[in-house]
Amino acid sequence: MKVSQINLSIDEIPKNWYNIIPDLPEPLPPPKDYNDGMSRMEFLNKVLIKECLSQEFSEQRWINIPNELMEIYIHIGRPRPLYRAYRLENKLRLKKVKIFYKREDLSPTGSHKINTALAQAYFAMKQGIEELVTETGAGQWGSALSFAANLFNLKSTVFWVRNVYNWKYQRRTLMKLYGANVHASPSNLTNVGKEYLKKDPEHPGSLAIAISEGLEYASKNEKRAYSLGSVLNHVLLHQTIIGLETIEQFKKIDTQPNLIISCLGGGSNFGGISLPFIRERINKHRDIEFLAVQSEASPNLVKGIYDYDFGDAAEMTPLLKMYTLGHKYEAKEIKGDGLRYHAAAPIISLLRHLGFIKAIYYPLDEKAVFEAAKTFLETEGWLVAAESAYAIKGCIDEALKYEKMGEEKVILVNISGHGFLDLDAYKEKLRIN
Repeated sequence: MKVSQINLSIDEIPKNWYNIIPDLPEPLPPPKDYNDGMSRMEFLNKVLIKECLSQEFSEQRWINIPNELMEIYIHIGRPRPLYRAYRLENKLRLKKVKIFYKREDLSPTGSHKINTALAQAYFAMKQGIEELVTETGAGQWGSALSFAANLFNLKSTVFWVRNVYNWKYQRRTLMKLYGANVHASPSNLTNVGKEYLKKDPEHPGSLAIAISEGLEYASKNEKRAYSLGSVLNHVLLHQTIIGLETIEQFKKIDTQPNLIISCLGGGSNFGGISLPFIRERINKHRDIEFLAVQSEASPNLVKGIYDYDFGDAAEMTPLLKMYTLGHKYEAKEIKGDGLRYHAAAPIISLLRHLGFIKAIYYPLDEKAVFEAAKTFLETEGWLVAAESAYAIKGCIDEALKYEKMGEEKVILVNISGHGFLDLDAYKEKLRIN
């Protein structure tokens, strides 16, 4: 009997997050203040969770996961399974190429975002914070933080990119069930939002605008803290539990992936699966390639420039060195809205700059992306989120390419979210009556 599922026991769950900063081939460019009289670094110190800010600049390679948090990780289903995609391989008639996928869609809120949401809410509770404020694009991060805040008896406020807020009403309901206050962004709750609405009352919004609103709103009350769902170092740190688990799972079957694929908007799920393997490439000289799959809406790693830029539209964050399309960039609307951010995480950007990461993007119409996800559904049975559909498309294309070349390849793809609340997108893109 062929067993497709590779599991770890609860005793084998990683006890620490991995911080790649000490292992980077060259130092990570530090954030900088902008010369206009306002210190963004002081502002961040005011609005971010103190422990997360400490982790942001830590040089410590391994950072302990607190026992209380570990208990909750286990409660929500960690460690998560790794699968061999036998049926997809058969469908694609693969002989030389093997495909594995990590199941981050199995969290209570349906995505990998819960890994950092729980950590941030835990540290906020310990600090005495009463309300967490955030932004969300596709809605997965907003759902995760709403759940995590509720778990630690905190209030939550979510500024949600308007065009997605309008069509993902079911995910909006989920956030509200967790007790969140959810607002379409731009909103009338902030000066930033009011300025955008003055220019366009039906402004579709963007992640950069929603971040600005969240930062402004959080700064108005010392009992509020701002939580970011991607990009920053501490967010990627919390997500490394994904890759650390996966390394141990591959050891159980005595094999190693040599191509790792994930979608990328800001970089949290890509970093989560990739960074522990990048450590193996750096320290153990393993031949592993890394491919980020993006949308033409925001191909920051492909068409962006590597330079200092703001992380938000209203220029409240420090300047971060990233691959960026510009913080005023207005991306076209797509169903995979989690990929619609103007810049990539500083850590991911440096690794891209140094040649460790390759990147591709798929067209705005998303038809081929959703067709690939349908193939995955028909063979493996799992309905993936719109963002993860990009990773599946990249995986299938790479598998067929290497099979045609007659080259053996072990591909690992990260399934970062489920698609149960993306069914309207599937219906539209695949023209299902």
